Amino acid sequence: MKTLPFAAWLNSPRPPQTPVAWLGEQTWTLGHLRYDVAQLMAELEQHDGERWALCFENSYLFIVALLALLHAGKTPVIPGHCRESLLAEQHALFAGVLSDRPLNWPGPHIVVASANCEAFEAQAFPPLQEEAFIELFTSGSTGQPRRVIKPIACLEREAALLSAQFAGRLAGCRVVASVVPQHLYGLTFRIVLPMSLGLPLHAAMLYYAEQLAALGSAHRYAFVSSPAFLKRLDPQLTPPPIALILSAGGTLPWQDVKETADWCGVWPDEIYGSTETGILAWRYRQQDAIAWQTFPGVTIAPEGDAFRACSPIIPQQDGLLLDDVLVFHSPNRFEITGRRGRTVKIEEKRISLSEIEKRLLTLRGIREAAALPVSRGGRQGIGVLLVLDDETRKKWQHSGSKAMELAWRRALIPWLEPVAIPRYWRILDEIPVNSMNKRVYAQLQELFHETP
Repeated sequence: MKTLPFAAWLNSPRPPQTPVAWLGEQTWTLGHLRYDVAQLMAELEQHDGERWALCFENSYLFIVALLALLHAGKTPVIPGHCRESLLAEQHALFAGVLSDRPLNWPGPHIVVASANCEAFEAQAFPPLQEEAFIELFTSGSTGQPRRVIKPIACLEREAALLSAQFAGRLAGCRVVASVVPQHLYGLTFRIVLPMSLGLPLHAAMLYYAEQLAALGSAHRYAFVSSPAFLKRLDPQLTPPPIALILSAGGTLPWQDVKETADWCGVWPDEIYGSTETGILAWRYRQQDAIAWQTFPGVTIAPEGDAFRACSPIIPQQDGLLLDDVLVFHSPNRFEITGRRGRTVKIEEKRISLSEIEKRLLTLRGIREAAALPVSRGGRQGIGVLLVLDDETRKKWQHSGSKAMELAWRRALIPWLEPVAIPRYWRILDEIPVNSMNKRVYAQLQELFHETP
């Protein structure tokens, strides 16, 4: 399955009846796409603004907007969210907004809709600019938007790498997803990969396991997901025919890997990377202790207390430093042991929050752990959020929380400094994450606020 470059998505010799996307009974074809893109390009020509933010729930209309901007020589900007208040705050980052619903936006704003007309005549769309790119914004470690430039050429090379790895299982599939195209993972796997391979994609995001189970059995599906969604699968539901499951945004706990495979008969493939680097590695686990394997052309080398990644899809020639702490078992195989910068100072001692989490996860019955500093009465200590398995949670409920906390503290004494032993404990059904399965530590801090 050879991938099509962006410039050929509209100009390729594929028949106009080729399905591009579907939603319920509605199917959009390549003919629909050509017509809708041409109409939007004509509307964009009436505006001088060069940089337009994309805010879409419907993935077909997202593609219409993306291609219209690129073929019009303008810059698509993906702000990472569709919240009106933040768009207003970030008005200097773009000239206008394209969306699939009306927004309270003070600047130029075009609501994109499909005309449901097909262009059967071959249309010549303007070529893409040689240096065309897409801008993405991540929250960054400080919470301030961080601008990331993604050249179209890098996204095309990324699709080719993914096709080489997964094309055999993707052949004949329809692509469905529980992640939005407002982040690089959703953009790459939900939009670029299926469009590059000519695979129909689902225009709506799946929010619940019931929506996944409700997909028709007439097709095979590739499911682009995240650990947050997979851990909520309901074994009482009947799965649709799934040929491939991809998970990214964080490590998928082994228990959830097994439960996913038990439910649908497919072991998930996990993807490792970031908005800045794109894909770096993947792993396919049928047992717990399986290392990550780098994609072809990706090199990761130690540099001081960090690691530098270089690859064909990273535009910076000297590569990028990673935020993760890695342990290599061979030049191309590694495990992720924590995050750089997750160190705090308590009573003049440097405490690794990643190390606390790692030790907690070795204790029986603890499925997930998040450690963070908590201030009470002018003193700072460690607070932890835990997700327990069913047996341990019942024990915690019946034997009393204090007894369990004391047992956990004692078990950690051989491994941690006294000031690193958690003082504050919270048991949750799940640890809150954002739409890309990232923990928002400011939100987690609120769970330790004392009630008056």
